[in-house]
Amino acid sequence: MRRNAGNRIPDGWKGAALGAGLALAPALAFAADPEPKSFRDWMAGCDNLKSCTALSLPAETADPVAYLRLERSAGPDMPAELTLRLRGDWKTPPRSVQLKLDGAPFPAGGKAMPAETDGDLLSLTFKPAEVTALIEAARKATKLAIAAPQVSAEVSLSGSVAALLWIDEQQGRLNTTSALIRKGSGTNVPAAPALPVVTAKPASGTLSERDGKALAAALRKELKQRDPDGCEDDETLISIDEAWTLDGTHSLVSLACSRGAYNVSHAFWMIERGDAKTAKPVVFPQGDGDAKNTLVNAEFDPKSGRINFFAKGRGIGDCGASGGYAWTGSTFVQTDLSLMGECRGIGSEDWITLYRSEIK
Repeated sequence: MRRNAGNRIPDGWKGAALGAGLALAPALAFAADPEPKSFRDWMAGCDNLKSCTALSLPAETADPVAYLRLERSAGPDMPAELTLRLRGDWKTPPRSVQLKLDGAPFPAGGKAMPAETDGDLLSLTFKPAEVTALIEAARKATKLAIAAPQVSAEVSLSGSVAALLWIDEQQGRLNTTSALIRKGSGTNVPAAPALPVVTAKPASGTLSERDGKALAAALRKELKQRDPDGCEDDETLISIDEAWTLDGTHSLVSLACSRGAYNVSHAFWMIERGDAKTAKPVVFPQGDGDAKNTLVNAEFDPKSGRINFFAKGRGIGDCGASGGYAWTGSTFVQTDLSLMGECRGIGSEDWITLYRSEIK
């Protein structure tokens, strides 16, 4: 499977621009400063619970795409989980793979390792002893070679030790028995922070599609007077506009304000008692103290009271940002955020999580 080469979201997530010309920044509602770190051919990041992820980055011209993903939760007794992904075009899905570290069989003995496939994606989850052995070998080895029927690939280990050392530091494991890289005799490892709990409130009212379109049209007319260039008046965009009744007083309106090849920018507004003149931008908090009301490829589910977004860095959706907010009855609060700044064929399910919560 051939991937486009040379695509990368520019450094500085909040000032990045997507290929469609839409600002990525409004999609990134940071609770802190969780920007992932790059370590040669690896990337690592942690979320608000100090659960950390390290990813190997496939080469820009890799075909097929293969990568390692290590995830570890904070806390003294939490193990590291390591998974190998291989994406290929196969007629018969492989049931096992053989691995080599710089030409030497891994694990020792060269035994084939069982794997699972889902469509074009193969996954191999390493056992704890294999995780330990692979991390130790990565101190000297430069690449992991993968061989399966009809397909072969390589994973660079350059930067892996630095990425895992950074994770040890973030989780307070340096010089402890549970460290991945810099081990020591210490046993005092901080517990994970508490998981934020968000109580989402479903929309309690109903609004017909006709009335919703009328309310959105009234809002566009009002905003045109406030800022003539604030939202594009494209017929295709206007057809995407939606509105919902949140409660007896408030209505939520989403205006599609700009678009590109694979992204649409949605501006969210709160209106009281159906009067467009009362419109105020919805507050989606940003980590720098700013707040914006725009999200990319966003959808509101009135039954759950949640907004989800997926800002694509390119059309196949292998880079960008995804996350969500929930309506609490008085405001929208962040629920989750994942990010991938390198366009290397990595599916959104494996992106680095930067924020998570429990939604009730």
